[in-house]
Amino acid sequence: MESHEEVVDEFQGVNFRWVLRSKKIKSSARRLGSSRRSTVSLSHARCFEVSFPKQHEKMAVESYFPHIVREARAMKEEKKTLKIFTVEPENLYGNISKVWTGVNLDHPATFDTLAMDAGHKTAILKDLARFVRRKDYYRKVGKAWKRGYLLYGPPGTGKSSLIAAMANYLNFDVYDLELTQLRENSELRKLIIATANRSILVVEDIDCTIDLQNRSAAKQNHHNPHHHPPKRQVTLSGLLNFIDGLWSSCGDERIIVFTTNHKEKLDPALMRPGRMDVHINLSYCTPCGFRILASNYLGVKDHGLFPEIEELVSRCQVTPAEVAEQLMRNDDDDEDDDDAGDPEDVLTRLIEFLKSKKDELKVESLETSKSQETQEIKKGGLSSSSDNKG
Repeated sequence: MESHEEVVDEFQGVNFRWVLRSKKIKSSARRLGSSRRSTVSLSHARCFEVSFPKQHEKMAVESYFPHIVREARAMKEEKKTLKIFTVEPENLYGNISKVWTGVNLDHPATFDTLAMDAGHKTAILKDLARFVRRKDYYRKVGKAWKRGYLLYGPPGTGKSSLIAAMANYLNFDVYDLELTQLRENSELRKLIIATANRSILVVEDIDCTIDLQNRSAAKQNHHNPHHHPPKRQVTLSGLLNFIDGLWSSCGDERIIVFTTNHKEKLDPALMRPGRMDVHINLSYCTPCGFRILASNYLGVKDHGLFPEIEELVSRCQVTPAEVAEQLMRNDDDDEDDDDAGDPEDVLTRLIEFLKSKKDELKVESLETSKSQETQEIKKGGLSSSSDNKG
């Protein structure tokens, strides 16, 4: 807008007239070590002036201006460039504003491209949408405005891609919290304070990054004279306080995501509602997941080979990452390969790969059965021996 230009905005049948005002301001600065003034400079102070009928003052204050603020924030969010932040441990005892360092996050994952059953996608999207619109509800019931997710399953099942899709959907920055970089709970508190609102805080491989399981064993070792105390690190109580204790209320509109390949190793105290509210099992590829991958990588919605592939996918333990790797061969630029880029050829190779995976699974199953039989025979032999001695 130009200075003194007027714009009329209609809201609930009332016209609000906005005018851009500009005023010149003189400023001068004295040079260091000199009594003479420097050249006077001019700057412009700009502001908006809004006018409306006096009888609508209450509506303007209670409805119109909050509406303008919301719209301004929404416009700012649309222009926002997502970032992913990592910890700078050397700044934990220095400038706290620089404890996180960020780079642009340009991950292409969306819920449309995730190789996940449609029902699971819908449930996650509904949960996220419900969370972001319930600020007043959380305050009303006395809870911190946050939501905890646990993503678990074998490697290669799409945990990182789901986090990226959540960030793109919500337009939230991502903070990658590596707990092994922290020596004590006070450092964790500093990081929480420095984390922005409207963000996703990620703790990957929670079962590996910190020893949180088997607390009873830890208590027994405490009384063992030969036990060496562990090195200083974030404790379970410190982590729990960060998730749902007093320190969890130091920010608003935060998503906390934990990932693990072994859910059974986690302490039950971590997994209760209020800490990990939503548990999402990202398992092996399903027929629905395969169809999404085929559409993403081959641009194929249906094919005569799909039924055979879906049958094999259902019977063998193959991850979405493994299927995607096979489908990516569609981009093979080898000029000597006459079939390069042919979807049918790619799908045929995928069938061969899945059959080999199925055979491997059979071999592993047979070896497991033989091992169990051997152990049972040994147990039976020991039992007979002890009976004879008796």
